[in-house]
Amino acid sequence: MGLSPRQRAEAAEIAAELARIARSGKVLQGSIVTRRTHCGRPGCKCMADPPEPHGPYFQWTRKITAKTVGRWLSPEQAEEYRSFVDNDRRLRELLGRLEAIGLATLEADPRTRRKT
Repeated sequence: MGLSPRQRAEAAEIAAELARIARSGKVLQGSIVTRRTHCGRPGCKCMADPPEPHGPYFQWTRKITAKTVGRWLSPEQAEEYRSFVDNDRRLRELLGRLEAIGLATLEADPRTRRKT
């Protein structure tokens, strides 16, 4: 059982985008977040009414063996690496689309036994 012409065309589009991202080499798993903090020192502007937190500070975080790890980034780094994180998310989306094509092909195969 092969792919339909529509599925082949979609797979080719996905492959082209995957190749573009791979050629860039700009892929980074995780998230980049902006944080503002309170130091807690009496008289500090972060404790005023209304409070003015310190920051913004930028942090890249990801999971390693179910533990969140992070690294502080400069504002310039945060700006640059956001596209890396966006590319990682796009890769995951594209792989999901490829998996959906594979599942649809399997489900359409008359040789596939269906659970009832």
